[in-house]
Amino acid sequence: MTTSDLQPQTQIAALAPRVKRGPSTEAVHAGAGAARPNAYHALTVPVVQTATYTFEDTADLCAFQEARMWGGARDRTEYGRYGNPTVAACEAKLAALDHGDGAILFASGMSAVTTVLLAMLPTGAHIVIGDDCYRRTRQFCLTFLKRLGITTTVVPMGDFAALDGAIQPHTRLIVSESPTNPYLRVVDLVRLAEIAQRHGVKTLIDATFATPVNQCPLDFGIDLVVHSATKYLSGHNDLLAGVAIGRAGLIDSLRQALGVLGGVSDPHNAALLARGLKTLALRVQRQNENGQAVAEFLEAHPRVSRVWYPGLRSHPDHAIARAQMLGFGGVVSFEIDGSLEEASRFIDALEIPLIAPSLGGCETLVEQPALMSYYELSTEERLAVGIKDNLVRLALGVEDADDLIADLEQALARIYSDPKGF
Repeated sequence: MTTSDLQPQTQIAALAPRVKRGPSTEAVHAGAGAARPNAYHALTVPVVQTATYTFEDTADLCAFQEARMWGGARDRTEYGRYGNPTVAACEAKLAALDHGDGAILFASGMSAVTTVLLAMLPTGAHIVIGDDCYRRTRQFCLTFLKRLGITTTVVPMGDFAALDGAIQPHTRLIVSESPTNPYLRVVDLVRLAEIAQRHGVKTLIDATFATPVNQCPLDFGIDLVVHSATKYLSGHNDLLAGVAIGRAGLIDSLRQALGVLGGVSDPHNAALLARGLKTLALRVQRQNENGQAVAEFLEAHPRVSRVWYPGLRSHPDHAIARAQMLGFGGVVSFEIDGSLEEASRFIDALEIPLIAPSLGGCETLVEQPALMSYYELSTEERLAVGIKDNLVRLALGVEDADDLIADLEQALARIYSDPKGF
């Protein structure tokens, strides 16, 4: 199909060169549609709440089917599982932010990951995954995919010799995160992409912790990016969503798989996500500032033995982070002096952070990974995957940095001035 086959508004979009705009501008305006105004002259994209779509007559239906066969009819569908205008507008915004040709919205971040893996990996395939990837992603690869005859090799984070050596003739995909959870390890994306391209292997990066404001992996040669949109992209801890972004051909094939697997987002969720995206750059800028200030305070504190934050020179991937990130995010992980119990008492002494999993919202959240995400593991099993008893993960919100630091300071003072409790 040529541009002459497209509708006039789509022709203009196809022929016009893309103007590079900043993340705040894209977050506000991308995905609003080629034509103004929106339906009913609404400023925001309307929530199109429908499960199915109608046709005027049989001729209208046949024209739609014919156009779809030749790649047209992209602004229309027949059933909600295959698309929705509100969802499509949110997807266009997400694609623009991550510099991709297209994006697909899913019901959750895990739905994005599992759908991509199921769609891309045939029986007998092999994947390579970093050992610091999200534990549920590793669990899916090592257990569920194994049942389908798909094998997984886990390699140490940052060990590119091990990564290169792990690739086999039937390797289809390399999966990693950047930054990772909870130690904020940062992958050298250029090096990763070079190894993958040399072997003819696709790459997938979970960039949830970075957001498109701080890092766009597609710009470094990565094939596919996923986010848990529940986190920073939404920014308000009030929805579950996931997204995959990439080049046109790959995204088109994944969209077909979504129609079969069915983990779609509903229009209300998409509208909430699109609303949250409008302040993404503003929120992430504040969270970057809070992250850096809090990390520097903690590193200087005599009762904190180790701080993990890419903005610190002490972080093992600081140089890589500076080279490929515009900011270092709002998550700071650190180890306090003492045991599991002392770490728990420190968390209980905090007044501003709320004890909860997740991250990226306006509220600061805190968790002790040994008791939250890894509670079901024995001490030996936790230590084997690098989760210490005294590790604390702080997911900073948009509060004032001075208030957060004062709260951390008083909590540390309380537990060490009264070792038996308070």
